[in-house]
Amino acid sequence: MDHIQRVKQEFTRQAGAFASSAAITDAQLTRRFGEAVGAYGDGIILDVACGPGIVTAALAERAREVVALDVTPEMLSQARQRCAKAGLRNVTFREGSATDLPFAENSFDAVVTRLSIHHFEEPRRVLDEMFRVLRPEGALVVADVVSSESIEESALQNAIETLRDPSHVRMLAPSELISVIEDAGFRIDTRSTWDKPRELDEWMGIINDPERVAPLRTVVRALAMAGATAGMGLSAAGEEVVLFHRWLLVAARKRHG
Repeated sequence: MDHIQRVKQEFTRQAGAFASSAAITDAQLTRRFGEAVGAYGDGIILDVACGPGIVTAALAERAREVVALDVTPEMLSQARQRCAKAGLRNVTFREGSATDLPFAENSFDAVVTRLSIHHFEEPRRVLDEMFRVLRPEGALVVADVVSSESIEESALQNAIETLRDPSHVRMLAPSELISVIEDAGFRIDTRSTWDKPRELDEWMGIINDPERVAPLRTVVRALAMAGATAGMGLSAAGEEVVLFHRWLLVAARKRHG
């Protein structure tokens, strides 16, 4: 199975739970996107790997047009339902891959993506594509979960993430994500980081695969009891295991000339 097929398989199964998860639909994170897009929010916006359309719908309340792109048809279906329920008529839905965006150069005033970079085998290629379709001085907003800067902690955290969801490739450390954005030709305006607390059972429940969850819970709980935080604050609180995901949001602009 190639990586795109694996992503489609995983997110077809996860679509319903993903779309309704409180951690995914977090209104505070959605507001952060609107603030980061700034004045470009009035224009034509591309939401890459739009998932269930949470950011798409929020940005469409103000934008002239939003194009929602995802490789998984079931995720696009969730996004359509969300936008239809909100009465939004300025959203176009496209099935396609982030590594080969089906749009002409200089097509968008802003490009955004959330919770996607760690699923890409070639993050730089995706950023290059975003750069290509943005107009000069156009806005880029990227928000993703990031790993520890420690090589050992990052490796352990990414191993746990991959066991949970095989479509996970690798969470970058904050310095790596910033570097790949800058190397693609963007000028970073702002960056912000915060930790989002999670309960292990809530986080694992999203993948909708009980056979995978049970052994992984045992392994992660053992790590927590042994004091291994895995770069994600693993700790045992009675029978419950808690953790956090560290987010990095970067607002940048396409350098021109």
